[in-house]
Amino acid sequence: MNKLPLEGVRIVAIPVVFAGPFATMLLADLGAEVILVESIQRFPTITRGYMPRPPQGLVPTTGDTFGGTGGIQTYVDHWAGERPWDRFVMFHALGRNKLSCCIDLTSPEGIDIFKRLIKVSDVFFESNAHGTMEKLGLTYDVLKEVKEDIIYLSMPGLGCSGPHKDCSLFGAQLQALAGHTWLTRYPDLDYTTTQSLLFHSDASAGATAAFAVLCALHYRNRTKKGQFIDLAQLETVVPHLGEAFMDYTMNNRVQEPTGNRHPTMAPHGVYRCRGEDRWVVISVASDGEWQALCRALGNPPWASDEKFSTTTGRLANQDELDKYVEEWTCCHDNYEAMYILQNEGVAAGPVIDQRDAYHDAQLQCRGFFEIVRHREAGTHLYPGMLFKMNKTPLSIRKPPPCLGEHNDYVFKEVMGMSDNEIAELEKEQIIGGDEYLTDFTF
Repeated sequence: MNKLPLEGVRIVAIPVVFAGPFATMLLADLGAEVILVESIQRFPTITRGYMPRPPQGLVPTTGDTFGGTGGIQTYVDHWAGERPWDRFVMFHALGRNKLSCCIDLTSPEGIDIFKRLIKVSDVFFESNAHGTMEKLGLTYDVLKEVKEDIIYLSMPGLGCSGPHKDCSLFGAQLQALAGHTWLTRYPDLDYTTTQSLLFHSDASAGATAAFAVLCALHYRNRTKKGQFIDLAQLETVVPHLGEAFMDYTMNNRVQEPTGNRHPTMAPHGVYRCRGEDRWVVISVASDGEWQALCRALGNPPWASDEKFSTTTGRLANQDELDKYVEEWTCCHDNYEAMYILQNEGVAAGPVIDQRDAYHDAQLQCRGFFEIVRHREAGTHLYPGMLFKMNKTPLSIRKPPPCLGEHNDYVFKEVMGMSDNEIAELEKEQIIGGDEYLTDFTF
């Protein structure tokens, strides 16, 4: 088998929450050896759970989870178990193909060991709050002295410069600052009612960070020089709203939220179907597609009304039009509605949940979900690769790592430590370990 694209590249990473772990997941998928540097002295809140050993009463058992995250931040089988940090669902979603070792970066000895690891690595990747690495004494200037051609990526919410660089932010705040929250709500409902708690900014920042690392690696291959990458997660979201920003700069107009509607397409929305909480999405972009929709619906009498004959007329009468369309969709299953509409050339697709996605014929045919066996979490289907490469097929080669699972490999094989040195450092709890030293409670 051909080598994977990033095979031979070693990335030392301290990523937290979602954006950083997503970026390093993409790089690991491409074959990079991603080594997570974790700490048994400090628990990474949200990254591996909310606390090392949560009381079972606080473990979410429904979609309405503690923390309001719609189900993603819970534990396998709704049970914390003896090692909750190895059973946290969000960590599993992003942890594949990575390694884990533990180093106490709050001690001088731990910092020295970390630098030794950097010396035999290609990239350092961190997604902590601005200033965190500076407090540890692990800035780019410091690590460049250790490894002259090191690539160092830092991705705080607002970047490493500017008057607000020290602000603490999660995806919710980033999307609000980018204008995403303003544009993606329903115009007749308040923000708290309509906003999703799965954040677009996390994915956009993660994908952009992975791309930036690839660019820096390409540059280093040509010049033999590393560099510092200052990536502001906020700035990865703004271009996704480019039309709205250009509308303001060119026309001095602030776009208003439109919910599921579109400024130039009608009908355009989500329509109720037969069954409990079943829906289909329909978009009509032209008069030709409107005629196709009418055929799919059986050319009902209302469809010949003159006010619906043009895009302008349909846009002006969307409320009435949506009622007519939904009268038809309510008589059909959401997949059935999609097939009928697609057969006539109308853009349509069912709204499905995760359970439906696991059984979706298209995803199954492409082998998107992969079986992963994990020593603490058991055997489950995991979302697979984001794209397929016929010369270098990608896959989930390793399950998400347990805390400190690869201590021996990293310290012995990668860094060349002796058994005596490792034993002494483990005794002092500077390296190693596979569980947190302190339990945290509310």
